[in-house]
Amino acid sequence: MRTDERATEAETVEIERRESTGSAPLFADQDATKYRGRWQEVQSRFVDTPRESVEAADKLVTEVIEKLSTVFADQQKELESALDREGKLSTEELRLALRRYRSFFDRLLSM
Repeated sequence: MRTDERATEAETVEIERRESTGSAPLFADQDATKYRGRWQEVQSRFVDTPRESVEAADKLVTEVIEKLSTVFADQQKELESALDREGKLSTEELRLALRRYRSFFDRLLSM
């Protein structure tokens, strides 16, 4: 087995571990930090400008939902791409693909 194949296997195992334990983050750390910071700004402006604060909250929540939709769409494309690029897959590779789909499905339903 080539070194790059072992690295790919190790990455796949790590991704599966995170996804199966529910610890795979939905957003990159910097994105989550940015959204939390923006939420704090929205919340802190409420006393002085309640209407504008609620409107900003609505806009922020809409933005986060759209980003979440993009994240899940990208993950779905990644799963589909893995099936497409491999051509003929072994039963083990198909089993791993099904596990990733199950994890993805569970994450969608747990929201």
